[in-house]
Amino acid sequence: MKRVVSEQRLAYVASVCPDGSPNLSPKGTTAVWDDDHLIFAHLHSHQTVANIEAGNRLVEINVVDPILRKGYRFKGRATVHREGPLYDEGLRFYRERSGLDPNRVSAIVLVRVEGAAPLTSPAYDDSSTEEEVERRSLDLYGLARMRRRP
Repeated sequence: MKRVVSEQRLAYVASVCPDGSPNLSPKGTTAVWDDDHLIFAHLHSHQTVANIEAGNRLVEINVVDPILRKGYRFKGRATVHREGPLYDEGLRFYRERSGLDPNRVSAIVLVRVEGAAPLTSPAYDDSSTEEEVERRSLDLYGLARMRRRP
């Protein structure tokens, strides 16, 4: 799971608005914080953060490899940090990870993972192998997979 999260640079975070409607937002900063937490930086996550701060702390994060069409869904409770040690550690983490300018970050959001489950596309329902699904996806988009780092 950690490998998939670290390799994919885009995740989707679902939260619940005060009126009960869903909010789904892409997050390009989703990362593994430790064995029990995922993290993302609030760059333009206004509604997601507002939902969490309004008391709707339960979120779901989906991370999927779009070529292999497999990934994971993580459910847990989120906390928003706008100052303090965790905020400072988060800023440092993103600066070292990607060079993210701390001035762009409005808050750090930490999600305690309370449940995780695999996500697998119906593309595998016909007994296709991972290699076959990958090849079909790469061909569909006219892409080539780069060699994975060890």
